Amino acid sequence: YMLLSWYDRDRDFESPQHASECHQDSAVPGYVDYGIHHGATLKVDIERGRFVFFYLPVGMVS
Repeated sequence: YMLLSWYDRDRDFESPQHASECHQDSAVPGYVDYGIHHGATLKVDIERGRFVFFYLPVGMVS
């Protein structure tokens, strides 16, 4: 798997950086939208959102 996007709630930091700026009025954070729309099929959520990671299967990388 390849890491596409992530969020660290303790530091309020996400990757891709500033992805949520375009989603300020949205219920879906930018890092979530980015991961889903770039083909993520695996979400790892640690401690109910403290750390969240979105992964793309390696075979799906073009």
